[in-house]
Amino acid sequence: MSSLTILTSDNAATIACGVALAPFVEPGDVVVLSGDLGAGKTQLTKGLAAGLGVTEPVTSPTFNILLVHEGRIPLYHFDLYRLERSEQLTDLDYWGTLEADGVSAVEWGDRFSEAIPEQCVIVRMLVVDDDSRALQVEPRGERGRALAAAWTGACSALVGVAVERGEDL
Repeated sequence: MSSLTILTSDNAATIACGVALAPFVEPGDVVVLSGDLGAGKTQLTKGLAAGLGVTEPVTSPTFNILLVHEGRIPLYHFDLYRLERSEQLTDLDYWGTLEADGVSAVEWGDRFSEAIPEQCVIVRMLVVDDDSRALQVEPRGERGRALAAAWTGACSALVGVAVERGEDL
């Protein structure tokens, strides 16, 4: 599979990309989100939640570490920003939650390399300018490749979104 970058023109397009991901996720899927503050990690997760049928407001779980949202399947929304040591992942039952009955969106999931599962999609979010974002998509494992291919295919049909395919990963 080639490297993939999703370019979004504004906040609404970033949210739409999250909505576009929802039909393809299955229990046990993990989306690891990284990027600077304000890069759009929570916005992408809001879209995923909306696509899963979550009706409650979705905010960053910075102070809670984990928020659970009920939809078609549960959305486990992690924010690892405030964790200081990888050992704290065990206290949260991080691995058990990732393998549970829902999809996990893990903000700041790159803080601990051991927190990134072998089967997942890593999305590095970059601020291009005030409104646009570049989402660098890195699939891991067979499931990650299938999920990334389906998702980026769906995103290519969205208004305000462009998908660039680069060299082989």
